[in-house]
Amino acid sequence: MAESSFLNPGRTLVAAHVEDGMRVADFGSGSGFFTRAAARLVGGKGLVWAVDAHQDMLSRVKNLSLQEGLHNVEVVHGDIERPKGSHLPDSNFDLVIIANVLFSAEHKDVLAKEAHRILHKGGRALVVDWSDSFGGLGPHPDHVVSAQHARTLFELNGFSYLGEVPAGEYHWGFLVKKQ
Repeated sequence: MAESSFLNPGRTLVAAHVEDGMRVADFGSGSGFFTRAAARLVGGKGLVWAVDAHQDMLSRVKNLSLQEGLHNVEVVHGDIERPKGSHLPDSNFDLVIIANVLFSAEHKDVLAKEAHRILHKGGRALVVDWSDSFGGLGPHPDHVVSAQHARTLFELNGFSYLGEVPAGEYHWGFLVKKQ
C-alpha cells in the first residue's frame, strides 16, 4: 500500500484550511495523529485540545507532543457522546476534528451536537471516517458509516455542508460549518 493512498492527517488538515493561530478540538483523538498534525499547523499562537475517553491515550498524546516540541497541545479526559461530555467551553473553537470516530460511536447525534456546542458561529467540523471494511483493515462492515449518512447527520444538527476533503483511498472526508 503506497503512503499516498492512506489517510495523511497533515494533508487532510491543510485541505481543511487549518491555519496559524486557530483553536482546534480533536474529538476521539486516540494516539494523536490528527492532534499533532493540527498542532504543527496552528503554531505557537494556536491551541489544540485532544479529547478522548481513554486516559492512557491522552498521556501518550501529551508525551509525544512534548517530544516533538509541540507545547500547544492540551489533553482532556471526556466522553464526546454525552452532552457537554467533552468538558470544553461553549462557542470557543474554530475547528473540531472528528476522524475515525463515527464508526464506533453509539450516539452519533449527541456527538454532532457536542461538536456544534463547542464551535463558534461559522466554526467548522472536519469529519473523516472509513469508507469500507477492506477485508478487516477498517471497521466491521456493519459499523461502516457512509459519507452521505454522516453528512445528513451533521446537517440535521445545525451544520451546512462545505465540501469534500482528500482523505486517502480508504476514507472519506468533508467539512461542515456551524450555522
